[in-house]
Amino acid sequence: MPNDVIEGRCLCGAVHITVTDPAGWIGVCHCGMCRRWSGSVFACFGAAPATVDITGPVAVHQSSNLSERAFCATCGSHLWMRDLQDGADYDLMPGLFEATKDWPLRSEIYCDEAPAAFSLAGDHPKATAEQYRRKHPQAARVAGDA
Repeated sequence: MPNDVIEGRCLCGAVHITVTDPAGWIGVCHCGMCRRWSGSVFACFGAAPATVDITGPVAVHQSSNLSERAFCATCGSHLWMRDLQDGADYDLMPGLFEATKDWPLRSEIYCDEAPAAFSLAGDHPKATAEQYRRKHPQAARVAGDA
């Protein structure tokens, strides 16, 4: 999708997000923290900071010792999750962007913690909590991930 631009917005329209050259795929996480924040399955797509333009009233909550989660300060729509390190990608909520409706699911993590009702079909890589934490040891140190 080189040179593509997608535009998204929160529920009330106060926050607008533009992404240049989006990934074109979606990832899902079933960990307890992501389920509590999203209220369901947490789906996202990554975007480098240089490709993202955000306008409007954004509030940020540091959800762990490693990451923050942002929402519209007016309507509360969830906008993104992002690691705290400088230059970290945005993990943007695909539901904000009409253009993401046909994007494929590319990965699923913490699949062993998914509620039975959220079994996702498809031939995509899946990782259990243990498999993901082995590959990403910092995830095992997240305060509040219970």
